[in-house]
Amino acid sequence: MATQTFQTVLYDVQDQIATLTFNRPDNQNTLNPTMTEEILKILDMVDADDNVKALIITGAGRFFCAGADLSRGTTTFDYAKRADTPKNTGVHRDRGGLITLRLFDCLKPVIGAINGAAVGFGATVLLPMDLRLASTTSKFGYVFTRRGITLESAGAWFLPRVVPLQTAMEWSLTGRLIPVEEAHKAGLVRSVHPPEELMPAARALAREIIDNAAPVSVTLTRHMLWRMLSADHPMEAHQIDSRAVNARGAQADAKEGVASFLEKRKPNFTNTVSKDMPDFFPWWQPRTFK
Repeated sequence: MATQTFQTVLYDVQDQIATLTFNRPDNQNTLNPTMTEEILKILDMVDADDNVKALIITGAGRFFCAGADLSRGTTTFDYAKRADTPKNTGVHRDRGGLITLRLFDCLKPVIGAINGAAVGFGATVLLPMDLRLASTTSKFGYVFTRRGITLESAGAWFLPRVVPLQTAMEWSLTGRLIPVEEAHKAGLVRSVHPPEELMPAARALAREIIDNAAPVSVTLTRHMLWRMLSADHPMEAHQIDSRAVNARGAQADAKEGVASFLEKRKPNFTNTVSKDMPDFFPWWQPRTFK
């Protein structure tokens, strides 16, 4: 598949790996309304395409993403005066939150390849990604208090689930820039790579998942891990994993998984996310914005 060029992002699929690239390098890949719409559209495309088994998100040029587009100047965050603020709630929904919530709901594993500075939205959009790799040129900043606002993109939920609460507090309250070595030590990123090795490492990680794991099992496992972070007792996990193992055990993938192990060969999993998710999925109630 050739690269698809949108106004603000690039999208391509090669060898079952989709790559979404923030593509506003002259604007430090900052988020604007068009970029929001295009990212959400691509995430829908990823979920609907059984040929896509993993998604990598990265940035064009020197920046991963430097946050929100501040071209509105001092009125950037004055949402009460915006024409697109809903009249029923009077609350303008945070664009970054629309994206991180959609990433949270994604049916495919998401790998971040952080190629440069990730600040503001650029730092919060990383959080619902399942695996995050960084370049040696990366730095991170939860700078919201320094702009007179607060954490956004559901960062107050995600950040203390990715790093310890005290670390999340320090980074968020001070708003200081975080060197990549500190981010790695805290667990924000899995590994740090020279710039030229970042995408090959991200693709190799995606390849390991694709070549060895059943897509339906990957989707279930991804959601089990994320959603059990809020469970109040391990019984919740036991109820879901019992149903999951029962359902998967009756499908072709489980038979193939055992056969390939016994025959010492690579598996050929045939169940698809679009057609073969168990009946109990999703097991959670959808949340609405109020």
